[in-house]
Amino acid sequence: MKTHIINIFILSIVIFISSCSKEEQKLADGTYKGSFKVTYNTAVQTGQTSIEIKDGKFTCTSNANRIPAGGSGTYTFSNNKITFNEQNFYTADFDWNLILSGTYDYTFNGKTLRIFASKNGVGVYEYELVKQ
Repeated sequence: MKTHIINIFILSIVIFISSCSKEEQKLADGTYKGSFKVTYNTAVQTGQTSIEIKDGKFTCTSNANRIPAGGSGTYTFSNNKITFNEQNFYTADFDWNLILSGTYDYTFNGKTLRIFASKNGVGVYEYELVKQ
């Protein structure tokens, strides 16, 4: 009986500890400038961009050729991923994955921000940015 209680106690502690996630690296407010690259099966396209982060909101600059297509809205962190919640409307004449929208993996070391995702089997979308 005593062993059974100890096992339940240990199991409870393990479940509690595993449910506590480490705090994720948050982005500091500011401007991040750098490059965007999309890798399709047959081609790679690049462009310059910047992302403004402030008070839980973002704005990504676009280029005339939509590499990238920009975006703006809010963002959240969860499970070591960042999700951009785009708020604009777009025409249907280009690859919408070029808009900074949806869930991405990311790394951030306090200065360099890398945001990347493989989207819908279409391509790999990567932002390599430096905090200004």
